Amino acid sequence: MKEIADRKQFQHYMDKYGLGEVFTEALTPYLKLYSCDQGELICTQGEPATALYVLVKGKLKIYNTSPEGRTLIVTFQNPLEVVGDVEYIRAGEIINTVEAVSPVHMIGVEYRWLRKYGGDHSPLLHFLLDIITNKFYTKSTSMSFNLLYPVEIRLASYLLSVSFDEGDSQFRGSLSTADLADAANLIGTSYRHLNRVLRKFTAHGWVERSRSGIVVTDRDGLRRLVSRNIYE
Repeated sequence: MKEIADRKQFQHYMDKYGLGEVFTEALTPYLKLYSCDQGELICTQGEPATALYVLVKGKLKIYNTSPEGRTLIVTFQNPLEVVGDVEYIRAGEIINTVEAVSPVHMIGVEYRWLRKYGGDHSPLLHFLLDIITNKFYTKSTSMSFNLLYPVEIRLASYLLSVSFDEGDSQFRGSLSTADLADAANLIGTSYRHLNRVLRKFTAHGWVERSRSGIVVTDRDGLRRLVSRNIYE
């Protein structure tokens, strides 16, 4: 994660999402704009939480690992979203691992400044309440999706999420061969079954497979299969 020392760009995001009304004037000097590269971890489940981040550009992948070692996708997030909000309220460790799917920009602030200058600021509290309520609803429904939807739908949704960013028309992601086992784990299936489904997708012309990985070649074909992306 790198800090972007560009106050004009910072102010652009503040104005675009109305964040000047959310954060107090006293808190503004402590807000910083950060960038993260594709594939970079923003935070890791179980680590201490020290800052809150507001996603203003790019896409994030949120996943959780159970005590038994099973990892599942919770959701993919697009702006405007928040990382570290639940941990701020609960004063606990990071709940989920968060990874940048595409190049990401976030506005961040350390908890110590947030508590000092925004702890009783009504617009900030309402903002966090709205974000957290939606987050728990999303997590609840995502668990149902993993149980109720067939692997074809889960894999198609996953491929659409990691390959495209609605906020960046130039972004084209892919799934590397080395990440296939992790992808199978994240959507809750076996590596063997995932490969069977990928062969079916390839036969339909929806994806192209090479030694380096999987590339979506027919976005509309996958969209017709899933009707709506269950992870977003």
